[in-house]
Amino acid sequence: MSQNELFDTRPKVKKKRLNILPTNPEAANPEQAVGPGRFPSWLHRKLPKGGSLRKTEEILTENRLHTVCEEAKCPNLLECWSKKTATFLAMGKECTRNCGFCDIDFSKKPKSLDPEEPRRIAESVKQLKLTHVVITMVARDDEADGGARHLSLIIESIRKENPLATIEVLTSDFCGNQEALDVIIDAQPEIFNHNIETVRELTARVRHKANYDRTLSVLRYVAKNKKKQTLFIKSGLMVGLGEKEYQVEQTIMDLQSAGVDIITIGQYLQPNNNKLLVKQFVDPEQFKKYEQYGHSIGVKQLFCGPFVRSSYNAALVLKTP
Repeated sequence: MSQNELFDTRPKVKKKRLNILPTNPEAANPEQAVGPGRFPSWLHRKLPKGGSLRKTEEILTENRLHTVCEEAKCPNLLECWSKKTATFLAMGKECTRNCGFCDIDFSKKPKSLDPEEPRRIAESVKQLKLTHVVITMVARDDEADGGARHLSLIIESIRKENPLATIEVLTSDFCGNQEALDVIIDAQPEIFNHNIETVRELTARVRHKANYDRTLSVLRYVAKNKKKQTLFIKSGLMVGLGEKEYQVEQTIMDLQSAGVDIITIGQYLQPNNNKLLVKQFVDPEQFKKYEQYGHSIGVKQLFCGPFVRSSYNAALVLKTP
């Protein structure tokens, strides 16, 4: 050990391995002093302004609730919370599936469902003064109905406390159980969302237990049997996992054929070093092409862009003609 090392009293910081990223496709600009960074410019954003972020956190903490914003490391958390909006994660924060893209904790035997959760979510909606509520859920394959009854109780509780609020649910596939789907259909959320996540060719690598055709069958079943109050069927996928353009277009076509009204497409970002690598940074022009293609085949609404997530600015759906 050298003399410098022997008397070095500076705190030691453990070096972290940086995520392996694809090459930044942006060319260097000779007029700029700093060259392109590890991420392209369209994946940089300014911090939001406003004092509501802390208030949102306080309300969620007070009611002992989980959000997909936190558990899935959503890049839009600061923006959404600063607007006093959040996507509630129902049925705990442990999922019975271990998908290659998702950072939510995995457990074969998660904690029992909390009978007080519906009331606490409804109270949080009231305190946040939400006009549109998004409820997502972990997969609960340990429950006979996949948690469908519990989700319907959440919808019921929200409507009781917040009769003017519209409700969007982002569900699991309930292992294709049509009786479980009927429970959600009868609860009549304004928007039913179930994500296909990726193209057919990558499904086995990206998703755990879920599969492409079962997702389409779930969406088709709900679209066919939905009740009057359910206005839209919605689904979404990520890009940047190695898919081809024609595969994304085929997925858009399959979703449209299944009765999906709204499609979201966003950039996949690796949440931690143990998850799937980002294979490509998809530029904004490509997202525009996907949007144009969807409209050309009759999809009613598409929201496509690097930071688009299933529940990001979800209330815009009901305001779009």
